[in-house]
Amino acid sequence: MICGDNYFGSHIESGVVDEILELIRPLSPDAFVAGPAFNAGRYGVACGTMAKAVQDALSIPVVSGMYRENPGVDMFRKDIYIIETKDSSADMRNAAPKMAKLLKKLVNGEEVLGPKEEGYLEKGIRVNYFNERRGSERAVELLVRKIKGEETYTDYPMPVIDHVAPAPPLKDLSKAKIALITSGGVVPQGNPDHIESSSATKWGKYSIAGMDHADKKDFMTIHGGYDRAFITEDPDLCIPVDALRKLEKEGVIGKLTDYFITTTGTGTATNSSKRFAEEYIPLLKEDGVDAVLMVST
Repeated sequence: MICGDNYFGSHIESGVVDEILELIRPLSPDAFVAGPAFNAGRYGVACGTMAKAVQDALSIPVVSGMYRENPGVDMFRKDIYIIETKDSSADMRNAAPKMAKLLKKLVNGEEVLGPKEEGYLEKGIRVNYFNERRGSERAVELLVRKIKGEETYTDYPMPVIDHVAPAPPLKDLSKAKIALITSGGVVPQGNPDHIESSSATKWGKYSIAGMDHADKKDFMTIHGGYDRAFITEDPDLCIPVDALRKLEKEGVIGKLTDYFITTTGTGTATNSSKRFAEEYIPLLKEDGVDAVLMVST
């Protein structure tokens, strides 16, 4: 089954998943392979979405393949088996056999070993097993290997969480230029850049120049994770242009930028969020922004 990742991402809410399922269902497949997507973010989201949908609807084994930093990994690693690949299709020669080997095991009902043995990305599942050697012996061996600088691994890997040091406080808020950024999915009417309502792969920058508030005739929300009725009626509840303009006129803040930056937060992978920031931070620096107000819902 072939579907462009742009088309897929733009039509999730309008039924593309069900449409593809109805093409697959008559084939009565024994298994389903999605990808590999390598480090193509929208492709990874599409692969993960369809693999999970097929698994849920048809109750058959599914396998995909992605680079560890693909946003599809964070979204679907707990739901499906994802073989770890390198970041480009140059790794196809290595990725495809690993996917085939794992899929064959799943189809035949064979025991699937751990991520290290099978090559898939960790699913966060702990499995009890009996080892021939005592834990104390293995722990000492691991310590010695670490002291020698040799390769080591652990039976109990922990998640790696970034630690971000707080920025120093503003010296004078009355002279500061403030930017408004939201994960609440507020966009201009019509959603011109087709930002997804969930699992966002893109962000947008839109003008509020000359506006004293965010009017419903100009803005809407496409966010899929909350009741949009209130923000549809009053977008200022999500992007508080009215309050910030008031503070600007009163001299509490120096200036509000003539634009805001937006995306949707629901289902959006951490790696995607990090990429968004890396893309718009240079724009904020170039514009002389001193601080950012991050607004959710």
